[in-house]
Amino acid sequence: MSIEIGKEAVLLLAHGTPDVLGEMADYLKNVTGGRALPQEVVKELQHRYEQIGLGQTPGVEPPPLTKWTLIQANLLERALDRSGYSNTRVYVGMRNWHPYIADAITQMRLDGVTHIKAICLAPQNSRTSVGLYRKAVLAAAKELSVDFVTGWSEHPLLAQAFAEKLWPTWALACAQSGRRVPILFTAHSVPCRTIITSPAATCAGTSASESPDTYAIEAKHTAELVAQRLAVVGLRDSDWYFAFQSQGISGGPWIGPTVEATLEALKEEGHTGVVIQPVGFLCDHVEILYDIDIAFTQKAQELGLKLWRAESLNDSDVLIKALTEVASRHYEDEPDEATVAAQV
Repeated sequence: MSIEIGKEAVLLLAHGTPDVLGEMADYLKNVTGGRALPQEVVKELQHRYEQIGLGQTPGVEPPPLTKWTLIQANLLERALDRSGYSNTRVYVGMRNWHPYIADAITQMRLDGVTHIKAICLAPQNSRTSVGLYRKAVLAAAKELSVDFVTGWSEHPLLAQAFAEKLWPTWALACAQSGRRVPILFTAHSVPCRTIITSPAATCAGTSASESPDTYAIEAKHTAELVAQRLAVVGLRDSDWYFAFQSQGISGGPWIGPTVEATLEALKEEGHTGVVIQPVGFLCDHVEILYDIDIAFTQKAQELGLKLWRAESLNDSDVLIKALTEVASRHYEDEPDEATVAAQV
């Protein structure tokens, strides 16, 4: 199968991240929709980014999220070409920093693209996170045809990609500990005000609704699918847990349980170590390289726990195969709140 040159293209969507520490305040305004955050919050986030290598000088080394997203786009374009989708370009658009979604779509239009397959690199769907990506795409692509993939958290190759990274780490942890080590799957938390409580997310003071946001349910289900793939090597349902990480520091309640509270509970249960695998992230960035590798590792040490982390997917061949399948399939997509908002 081949696609007409310049007509159809894939747009990979990611959160975005500042290129240098001096851009942090402006970047955070994009994240919050224009609301300025207290200076102490900006400084704290600058500190975290500095700890993972972000510096003062632009153009030296792209931040991990930008680097890996561009690599994934390049690998996906090659894979699509091998799959018969020759000359199908893959672009990258970030919601909160360069390259912005609107700029990417402008370039697509200049390149003659008339149909966009948009794939969010956050596989679990949420009307607040993925919904904002969709709104931005539809606002910038008014005269273009858009096929927006709202979620692909149940794709079997996604679970396989995570399982292939998890198995060697879990095996190592068990061997070094001389006992079964629990696995803690994680996904990024979201503010309580932006998500309706569901069975998979606890949020004090928030009531249930007839139409809950599916994000928390999908995130835990991804973990279940990964765990199922390790059943053949002895992983039991009682061996794994789930928590939400990286709750915001700018105030207001966020969904849980938190990783910190879960680590404390694991210690109380008598465990001496834990393996963490974030299943809501597809590559290294600050929520992994700082929150897990530095902050959670320090918390675990304070509790007397040893922490191992499964390697991120990054340029995983299986991940690229999953993205290739997602990009090459036609998805029927009904309008949601983001679509309506973008069309008004």
